[in-house]
Amino acid sequence: MSRSILILLAHPLPDSLCAALARTYADNARRAGHQVTLLELASLQFDPLLRHGYRQSQPLEPDLESAAQALQACDHLVLVYPTWWGAMPALLKGFLDRLLLPGFAFRYRRGSVWWDRLLAGRSARVITTMDTPPWYYRWLYSDPGIAQLRRTVLQFCGIAPVRVTRLGPVRSSSPARRQRWLQAIARLGAAGR
Repeated sequence: MSRSILILLAHPLPDSLCAALARTYADNARRAGHQVTLLELASLQFDPLLRHGYRQSQPLEPDLESAAQALQACDHLVLVYPTWWGAMPALLKGFLDRLLLPGFAFRYRRGSVWWDRLLAGRSARVITTMDTPPWYYRWLYSDPGIAQLRRTVLQFCGIAPVRVTRLGPVRSSSPARRQRWLQAIARLGAAGR
């Protein structure tokens, strides 16, 4: 079954392992017949600061308008980023702050503490690299960045299920190990998962 896939690459360097992972996923998804949009967040022009919170509207720049359309059109969202200081990099956080706004990603119910999840019907895959061994990050640190992104961002907006691929430690990885990671991501891309 063909899917519409939006890939967000949130590493600032175009020659990073994250970039290679995102492109590998995209290439293999396209070859398998999926419709793919790859957004390299570092190349987009937008202010990452939500300058007025939700008190005042902050118009979306053209790149964010295009990103919003791509998110609305996708069935599956893939986020590829490095884990820095236990969580997503500022580039991705700023992008999400600006894009996932009330009325687009969620809507608070009047007179209630509950909300409507406006991005329901989409699934997600998080692919994150780290210098910490993934088992250590997950079990001893309690997966802080993943918990934040999965529960309080994506699932809050209705995106579920959210599956996670943790790759590391990168700093001490061999070329053969990185090749195995790329092969695993190629399989995910081909399957559209």
